[in-house]
Amino acid sequence: MLIRHIRYLLAVVEHRNFTRAAEALYVSQPTLSQQIRQLEDELGVQLLDRSGRTVRATDAGEAYIAYARRALREFEAGERAVHDVRDLTRGTLRLATTPTFTSYLVGPLIARFNASYPGISLLIKEMPLDTIESALAADEVDLGIAFSKVRSAEIDCHPLFVEKLSVVVGVDHPFAQRAAAIAPKDLEQEPLALLTADFATRSYVDAYLQKQGIAPKIVIEANTINAIVEIVRRGSMATILPDAITRENAALRNIALKPALPHRTVALLRRKGSYQSAAALAFAELVESMMTDGTLT
Repeated sequence: MLIRHIRYLLAVVEHRNFTRAAEALYVSQPTLSQQIRQLEDELGVQLLDRSGRTVRATDAGEAYIAYARRALREFEAGERAVHDVRDLTRGTLRLATTPTFTSYLVGPLIARFNASYPGISLLIKEMPLDTIESALAADEVDLGIAFSKVRSAEIDCHPLFVEKLSVVVGVDHPFAQRAAAIAPKDLEQEPLALLTADFATRSYVDAYLQKQGIAPKIVIEANTINAIVEIVRRGSMATILPDAITRENAALRNIALKPALPHRTVALLRRKGSYQSAAALAFAELVESMMTDGTLT
């Protein structure tokens, strides 16, 4: 059974005449009659009484038509929804991101996306890289923003920009007055507030300090970047974070290290060969445009 059969049946019932219904549908009368017969044969009942001067629905036809009208409304609503999603007046985007990006990257992206497409609902999840890979593979999220060192062959990784790590201090910290880069040994006796070991950033920091032969004086560990930022902003401690974080906080300063900490490539992740909704494609395009105009770098 095709939706065309339902449209044809309802047109005949509305016009109470095959000729006028055929004209309204822009089909020939024989074609219309044949389609209605096919529907009746498939259902095994007579839907229309053709014996009088006007055509009317039989009792079985009346019972069927109530459901047919409902089905046609739902089908047409579905068609509208498809068009709405296509022109981005509605829809949903499921985005996963590693925790460090929520402090400086996700906010500007979402603000710009929401301003451009206010009808798109956003579901944002924070998770580590390996969990993002699994979520993409299981179609639990549409896109991920994470570091480019993916392990799964199922994940397509599109590089966005290079993230730089640096020492971050409050404006009243002695380091804030230095114009030149500091050496790793300058950190040895400096009280540090660092992210906990479950953050990828912390593993980079530990590996760097170990390579430089530094035994850091870690006074505070926290599992949120906001906590680290507030501790450093209000106190005399230093931390090591993406230097882009200071763009959002005038009370913080970046201090370069020499030799520099290793850089990391930030990437947009998606499952290879997966269907990409209009919302996901629009978000990816927005990320590219913000890279081009320098908003993200």
